[in-house]
Amino acid sequence: MGPFVAVIVLLVVLTLSLLITRVASEALVLTGLSRDLARFQARSAFTGVGFTTSESERLLQNPVRRRIIMMLMILGNAGIVTTVASLMLTFVSVEEGGIPIVSRLVILVCGLIILWGIAVSKWVDRQMSRFITYALKRWTRLDVFDYTSLLHFSEGYVVTEFLVHEDNWLAGKTLVEVRLSDEGVHVLGIRRAGGDYSGVPIGSTVIRPHDTLILYGQLEHIGELDRRRADVTGDEAHREAIKEQRTLVLHREQIERLREEVPEKAEE
Repeated sequence: MGPFVAVIVLLVVLTLSLLITRVASEALVLTGLSRDLARFQARSAFTGVGFTTSESERLLQNPVRRRIIMMLMILGNAGIVTTVASLMLTFVSVEEGGIPIVSRLVILVCGLIILWGIAVSKWVDRQMSRFITYALKRWTRLDVFDYTSLLHFSEGYVVTEFLVHEDNWLAGKTLVEVRLSDEGVHVLGIRRAGGDYSGVPIGSTVIRPHDTLILYGQLEHIGELDRRRADVTGDEAHREAIKEQRTLVLHREQIERLREEVPEKAEE
């Protein structure tokens, strides 16, 4: 293999690596992971760096995600070996009348700049995401769920973990007492400090210090819960949050009624 061919092979391998991690990221998103977490885990598994967190352990409990991660690890090992070999041939190999090392370096840097531009381009990212998502749904049998659309994440809603501290307003209360649903926040599950998990907990379930709640709602509402303390100010903040949620619900209902009235008037 000549030095110039080695440069081309190196750029092709890097391009394929970028494409593989992007496909894997979209596949992980379709299994319910957030886009940022999916990209981080895909890159970690492909490069073999940082894939040892507690999030990674929970990720592997899902059989579909486990298959995706396993393929990334296999392809990542092959890609790293090929990249190192091509890089060595690019700068170590010397041929009479061949391309000078400086020219090889320029070609390599230009190729890397182009790849970097593609990698950070939001337009390219949107187009690739749409195509990859369509392809995965059309030609694979992945057990996929588009949670981003289903749960309206693009409209400010999130599913997130919430650690209950000892001085938090929620600590020591039952779900009936806190009435989080009246604030527009729903408790999907509770993971106890010992590791036990309770999905769809009932109203009599007690929220204990050091519990991790799985919450669904507006990010700003959940953030306010984290700042709320177990005192009079916490109770007042709770009442204010309920009033704001009721006002928001009434506003949405008014908008819906107006939308329903407009077509009726147009028909008349």
